[in-house]
Amino acid sequence: MTTNGKPDFGILLLLAEQEFVRELRAVTAAQGFDDQGRSDGFVLRTLGRAPATISTLAQRLDISKQGAAQIVDDMERRGYVERHPDPTDGRARLIHLSERGQAALAAARRFHQAYERRLRKTHGDAAIDAVRAVLTSMAGEDSTTDPQFRALLF
Repeated sequence: MTTNGKPDFGILLLLAEQEFVRELRAVTAAQGFDDQGRSDGFVLRTLGRAPATISTLAQRLDISKQGAAQIVDDMERRGYVERHPDPTDGRARLIHLSERGQAALAAARRFHQAYERRLRKTHGDAAIDAVRAVLTSMAGEDSTTDPQFRALLF
């Protein structure tokens, strides 16, 4: 608590994010995606824009190549991604979303849209637009143009 008797702003952000993720996981689990890992959403969004090599994926997610390879191996085992030869480089393999991966990404995107619609219905457009403006400012305007994060935004 802050001195004015209200919860700390940062704690409210954390709690809101945790509740959002909890609800997202519950909704997508009910649609058959109950086996998703913590990093899956980032990978799904990144690959939803375009297939990528392990190296490119690691760079976009700001993790090691070994870490990216482990995530991809696990997601491939669970049926969310597939590896295909890179048509421009015979030595490389591109990671693609499988049908299951595309369906999981679509389910998550539907949830995101429905969640915002529900907030707009409850709190009004002006309030949600203001929250978006504050969050964009907090994240930094550069975040929306940084290639590393751009795949996550749309």
